[in-house]
Amino acid sequence: MTVLAVNGSPRPKGNTSVMIEWCLEAIEDGGLKTEVYQVGGKPVLGCKACYGCARQEKPRCVQKDFMNELIAKAIEAEALILASPVYFADLTPELKAVIDRLGYVSLHHGSLLARKPGAAVVVARRAGHVHTFDSINHFFGINQMLTVGSRYWNLGVARDPGEIQDDREAQETMRLLGANIAWLVNKLKA
Repeated sequence: MTVLAVNGSPRPKGNTSVMIEWCLEAIEDGGLKTEVYQVGGKPVLGCKACYGCARQEKPRCVQKDFMNELIAKAIEAEALILASPVYFADLTPELKAVIDRLGYVSLHHGSLLARKPGAAVVVARRAGHVHTFDSINHFFGINQMLTVGSRYWNLGVARDPGEIQDDREAQETMRLLGANIAWLVNKLKA
């Protein structure tokens, strides 16, 4: 696996998923493998700031849910995409829990995500895109990751299932984002 996309939408086949797929198609055209990890809709515990991860020999969270599997995949991946629809002007609670727990584990084990490319993907009905996009990008910054962009912010406008198909600019933006991620990963591997 090379590029891991984390879908924070509780709708595994919703508009966020479509945006991810557009991006991943371009990444695969660039010769890289991809994987989508669906977290939206799964029961995920929020970070307790207990620092139990700092006391672990391996990069793991002490809480018992699927997160250690996701943490291992994120550390192994050569690039990371975090995607979310906008809920009340911010990312979903599931993706926020992933950000907090993955971030703590990474930082307490030698900044395991440092210099890894990262990209935010956001979908909203009307507003809240920029704040959600910024929240995800803050995660990349604090983890010393390389934020990848497109010709415009990595976002789309849609509400009803499938409505994202009407946002041609979002499709073009996601395809260019995928091409940029593939280019950067290939340059970093060279």
